[in-house]
Amino acid sequence: MRSPHPPSPGRSAEVRRLFAEEARSERPDLATLCLLVGAEADGTLDEAGLDAAQIELDRLAGLLPHRPGGPRAWALALRDLLGGRCGFHGTPADYRRLESSLLHEVLRRRRGLPILLSVVWMEVARRAGAPVYGVALPGHFVVGFGQAGEAGPPVLADPFDGGRLLTGADAELLVAGATGAPLDASMLAPADPLDVVLRVLNNIRAWASARPEHSAVALWAVDLSLLLPSHPARLRYERAQLLVQRGDFLAGAAELEGYAEVVGAVDEPAAERMRGQARAARALLN
Repeated sequence: MRSPHPPSPGRSAEVRRLFAEEARSERPDLATLCLLVGAEADGTLDEAGLDAAQIELDRLAGLLPHRPGGPRAWALALRDLLGGRCGFHGTPADYRRLESSLLHEVLRRRRGLPILLSVVWMEVARRAGAPVYGVALPGHFVVGFGQAGEAGPPVLADPFDGGRLLTGADAELLVAGATGAPLDASMLAPADPLDVVLRVLNNIRAWASARPEHSAVALWAVDLSLLLPSHPARLRYERAQLLVQRGDFLAGAAELEGYAEVVGAVDEPAAERMRGQARAARALLN
């Protein structure tokens, strides 16, 4: 994996401002949010690079046939273009690379995690006028075509597998393999763009948590998650732990105390444990 080149503090602050602004807009743009995640990871991704990635998505959309037909025809057209001619797909090795969670790198390498490849499929299809949506199956993100909730089985494609169209049995196997549970109809509901972004950031946090030397990556992923209008409150506790791990004991202690105030309303013993952790963090300064 390439060595990460984090943005300068000033550039990072601007990226976060733009990310928060887009996340709170009336209709958050999925590609923009994913590209801003990439800009937080890669300081070489400047405004020109962000524009170039959007232009590439536009270019790919322009290669699709004009209104090929119904949902299945759209799915086949995307499969033939992106999975076939352009070679977008994923392999198990991609789970070990941070670039697999960064949209600009996925567009460059044509490789990535299921959710980022699905973002490429959705954004290209959307630009071409296709009825498309994300489907957040447990453990494996795929793409749906058609109007969600319409009669008949949904048309699903797996971008990680080059856009292979999935039968109902295929979807059941994916869910069973990830959870051991049967497929539930609720799992096929369209994924909200902000939920997609949170899931991308969760993947980045999971990648970094397995690599303590990349705690800075985990920290910015938590920070961006906290800028989303809806996020797990426990992320504040994770942020506090990362700050202490990185030697910022005062900031970590303050974060622990702030989160303890939130938790104290429902679980005072847990809040007191966090206050104890805050005192311990401050003691590390002595």
